[in-house]
Amino acid sequence: MNDPAEFPDSPDSPDDGPEARGGGARIPGPRAAADDWDVLPEPRPAPAPPTHDVLKSLLGAWALSACSVEETQAVEDHLTECAPCAEEALRLRDAVGLLHPDESLDLKPLLRSRVLEDCLGKRPARIPVPSWATPYDTETARLDALLQDFGDAEWHTPVRLKWFQEDRHTSRRTTVAGVIGHLLTVDGLIATALGLADPLGAHAGSDPTARTEQFWSSSPYPVTRQVREPWREQGHTLVRTVSFAGRGVADLCVGYGDFSLPLGDAFLERAFECWVHAWDIAEAVDYPYEPPSGAHLHRMIDLAARLLPTVLAVRRRGGLAAPAQELVAAGAPGRTLHLEIEGAGGGSWDIALDSPAAATSADRTVAEIALDGLEFCQLAAGHIAPDDAAAGQHGDREAIRDVLYAAASLSRL
Repeated sequence: MNDPAEFPDSPDSPDDGPEARGGGARIPGPRAAADDWDVLPEPRPAPAPPTHDVLKSLLGAWALSACSVEETQAVEDHLTECAPCAEEALRLRDAVGLLHPDESLDLKPLLRSRVLEDCLGKRPARIPVPSWATPYDTETARLDALLQDFGDAEWHTPVRLKWFQEDRHTSRRTTVAGVIGHLLTVDGLIATALGLADPLGAHAGSDPTARTEQFWSSSPYPVTRQVREPWREQGHTLVRTVSFAGRGVADLCVGYGDFSLPLGDAFLERAFECWVHAWDIAEAVDYPYEPPSGAHLHRMIDLAARLLPTVLAVRRRGGLAAPAQELVAAGAPGRTLHLEIEGAGGGSWDIALDSPAAATSADRTVAEIALDGLEFCQLAAGHIAPDDAAAGQHGDREAIRDVLYAAASLSRL
């Protein structure tokens, strides 16, 4: 058996304390609990407040709202006590205001169309919108952007719709919501031609004025902001349908009661009316509204110019225009009026005076009219009287009057 004395660390060896073993204890004894301490540790001293020089150096960051919460509080507390720093802070804030001027949060009406045009130019849509439907797509989107932030008060703002009937101005008072209901019901004529659901039901007529009166008197939708959603959804559906329809759909006939238009022209006519009524709404709520782009405006003016001979013939049958001159022979050119439209969307057109089917010839031009593009559109919308159109006129006064009144007769409710 081994002698315990030879193994001083053995558990069997007697524990006579550190002195007996000649060395320190390897495992210290338990420490006293904090509650048993006679003296608690001293707390860490609070950090010193920032000096004047430090706070002054933070004024630039404070003016740019780039300080932390603690720094912002320290600077603002200092400004209440230090007049020179307070003056410097005001100068810095004014300088920041010049670098970052306040701007209106309202989106520019043409922003969406510009963004879409840029995007489609870089990456064409897989199913592109037909060129003749693009003005309608753009104008409905611009009007929808105008309506987006309208409150209840704006939706009930009075709007006066104006048009020219026979030889006099006519108007009708409604609201912003009533205008959108009017657009919804007349756009429904295109929906019907495409085999889509009519917003007025299956047995509604095709006269635009009668349809609008029917909607206003017994609408399935309250004539408030709720009318916006069905109008916008119908517009999306129309554009989507013709985009997938393929070639030939532009020639489909759309009935307007006592006349009809090819589908391509009907989309242009609806784009024109959408813009005109958006203009009416913007004027009622005192909001600026830009005209269509030059390319789209040209298409709308071209449609109006192409319709003028037919409207002139209708007015002549009603005794509202001078009689036509007989053509020398079938197919021979009749009298012509040269229409010059200036500004955005402008161009020149030769208007047949004696028959919609008659050929035109520069040799038989009896009169000329020059008009600004927007002024011509106001005339065609019935917003200005023919006698008030500031037109450059030359030639046959009777022919000029007949064409100006025919242009105003393009308008309707």
